[in-house]
Amino acid sequence: MGYSNRINDPAFAKYRADSDRYAFIFAFIIAAAAVLGFFLYGELGKEMENPDALYIGLGIGGMFIAIAWITNRSKKGAKSWDATVCDKQVIKKTRRRNAADMDYHAREYLLYKVVLRAGDGKLHEITSENDDTVYNYYQVGDRVRYHGSLRSYEKYDKSKDTIVFCNACASLNEMSSDRCHRCHCPLLK
Repeated sequence: MGYSNRINDPAFAKYRADSDRYAFIFAFIIAAAAVLGFFLYGELGKEMENPDALYIGLGIGGMFIAIAWITNRSKKGAKSWDATVCDKQVIKKTRRRNAADMDYHAREYLLYKVVLRAGDGKLHEITSENDDTVYNYYQVGDRVRYHGSLRSYEKYDKSKDTIVFCNACASLNEMSSDRCHRCHCPLLK
């Protein structure tokens, strides 16, 4: 029982740095595709000419890079906090979908919700659609710590669990494992 001090393992810092780097690489690739696509559209298309098309591509590309930068910055400033599971809910919901025949079709799904009350009284939710794994992992009354820089949760009492979630990549692992089978970060147990 207890929160693991393995959260300070250098593998988590490396995972966060790699994740940030991959986000920027992906954003630059998408940005370059947008700039190139609009430039070519301006050269070959009849509706818009360069430099107007190029400016639009640069604006959209810049937006992708800005989103990656803001997302990475928000993870760095995220704080950790402790909470208690105060409620669990299963909600039957319906989502309308556009169909090929220009009609709408309803699709039903189950929303599994775990409600946490933080020490400051704020409510937070962990939700998933049509997957009750996380819902079943937590019980009302469980103490939980949110690790802000990883955007993940750690349960205080894992003594009766047979599974544990990786706090880096969220993969499901056997409790007997010492490291995550996917990202090789240490498991907090």
